[in-house]
Amino acid sequence: MQTDPLIEAKMALARGDMAQARGLLAGLMATRGDDPEVLYFAAVIARARGDLGAAHGLLDKLVGLQPELGRAHQERGHCYRQQGQRDAAIAAYERAIECNPLLTASIKLLVAHYQQANPARAAELQGRLADVESHPPEVLGALAAYYDQDYTLAESRVRAFLLKVPDEPVAMRLLAELGTRLGEYEDAELVLAKCKEFNPDYLHARFDYAEVLGKRFKYDAALREAEELVALEPANPQFLMQRANLMLNVGRTEDAADEYARLHRDSPDNPTVSLTYGHALKTLGRIDEAVAAYRQAYGVRRDFGDAYWSLANLKTYRFTEREIAAMVAEEAGEGIAVDDRIHLCFALGKALEDAGDHARSFEYYQRGNQLRQGVVKYRPQAITAEFDRQIEHCNAALFSAAAGAGCPADDPIFIVGLPRAGSTLLEQVLASHSQVEGTTELPDIMAIASRLNGRLGQEEQDRYPANLGELSRDRLAELGQSYLESTRVHRTEGKPRFIDKMPNNFRHIGLIHLILPNARIIDARREPMACGFSVFKQLFAQGQDFSYDLDHIGRYYVDYLRLMEHWDAVLPEGRVLKVQHEDVIEDLEGQVRRILDYCGLPFEQSCLDFHKTERAVRTPSSEQVRRPINRDGTEVWKAYEPWLGPLKLALGERA
Repeated sequence: MQTDPLIEAKMALARGDMAQARGLLAGLMATRGDDPEVLYFAAVIARARGDLGAAHGLLDKLVGLQPELGRAHQERGHCYRQQGQRDAAIAAYERAIECNPLLTASIKLLVAHYQQANPARAAELQGRLADVESHPPEVLGALAAYYDQDYTLAESRVRAFLLKVPDEPVAMRLLAELGTRLGEYEDAELVLAKCKEFNPDYLHARFDYAEVLGKRFKYDAALREAEELVALEPANPQFLMQRANLMLNVGRTEDAADEYARLHRDSPDNPTVSLTYGHALKTLGRIDEAVAAYRQAYGVRRDFGDAYWSLANLKTYRFTEREIAAMVAEEAGEGIAVDDRIHLCFALGKALEDAGDHARSFEYYQRGNQLRQGVVKYRPQAITAEFDRQIEHCNAALFSAAAGAGCPADDPIFIVGLPRAGSTLLEQVLASHSQVEGTTELPDIMAIASRLNGRLGQEEQDRYPANLGELSRDRLAELGQSYLESTRVHRTEGKPRFIDKMPNNFRHIGLIHLILPNARIIDARREPMACGFSVFKQLFAQGQDFSYDLDHIGRYYVDYLRLMEHWDAVLPEGRVLKVQHEDVIEDLEGQVRRILDYCGLPFEQSCLDFHKTERAVRTPSSEQVRRPINRDGTEVWKAYEPWLGPLKLALGERA
């Protein structure tokens, strides 16, 4: 059996045969030059022979491929240490153990550094070292594979160990984390619930349990878990931050902001705390304070792309020339994490757009989108197939057979469509009515669809929406009622009607109609080129994976129109109200009266004065809807038209 040349090269280096190691490596670089393990070993060899420039170059490429690979940052630290750059080495070692807490070489070097400079930090790291060394070897092997991002190997190792020791807490936590990474949140929840039962004092796993409950949209249960953790360790900033995040998810924005403010005061040098505090302040409309928090975040960490992007995402903020120069320098810097580079590119796109430099602005938007697409790896054909299944199975016969079924409540008003199509404006208009509560983009319909689909094997076909026709009338009513129950946590004002502004719910209008036949559904529509470009220049926190390529955006828009036309054809006439964004801008009162009539609500002047309504708004348009109606941004895309050919081509006649 032939030995892998990489293994041979490592063995040669271990016995001190540098010549053979370098010879084997030359062949590996020629044939497997993009293999992270080959790049890592090449950097080790380059450092061993004293070629530190080459080592840094190899590490730049490696970190570009795997920004969270702790061993790469540790090796960078070794290079800096060899160069006598102590501060840079310490920063690299800190980054290394942030990515991989098992790197004992980095921990030991940091302990030695901090013994005099920061004894408290040294003691903390010494405790971490003891904790790592206490793990069973099999668990350490599984963790090592996990931190090297070989999740298949990590899972096989941890499962093998758990067959022998089924209640070992670190192994159980790792198995749950692997499930979370694969989107198997139900499995992760079950494992962590058992871990809490067997090991109630293992708070790391209980923290993960609250996180997974949140990912499964069980916000009430997640908040209860978070409250228990804070009660056990009232000064733990990680537990306090988690509780504040969950408060934000259930609409307790003021409480969350107070919590963030305390954390911010206690940890002024923590950029993540400053950033999250800024988000809460933005949601509440306290923009000057939000700006200060974001600036403090990038002041602590100069390459913190998310802080710059958060300023850009206010839409009303204008960067100074000094800030633009700083962003350009950081984005071009060596070794910057991919996520920071993406955020900086989008922030620079917005900054240069505001400065009128559209050519450079587009370059940065394009670069940020290409980097993001490399992360999400969106496949447009999969979405087209999903829409095809909705059209095939959600037909007129299905809806005719289910007529009169479902939960009769008319509480929800769904606002659906593409992002950046004016849905936040419509939400703000409706939430200004005395009988309507604005909530946020609620995930509950998508959660119901996911439950109907069930757990699928790798080769299994989706069960949903084909199985909608199998649901009894009682089951449809149950699902409608379960939606009302799960969304109740977001309804704090006691009003009879509420808004669910999840745009992607347009993909599930058939399900909504079956389980909530009296709910109102509003399709927020915007001119395709304006909408498409607005989507392209927006970096979304999560989801909307179609948005990072102009061709993908155009294809998605066409598929969206195709599905909406299907709903119009198979559902009762007038079931979905289409509201064109441009019409709202030209005739606000006429469109507001039309929307209120559709919703069965009396006209109220406050809906025209929507910009005066004080409420938490959590979308990128939060500041835009706090101003009177205006045409700002409606034709921005025209300044970029020379570069929008792929979007126009994909839209075809729809453009």
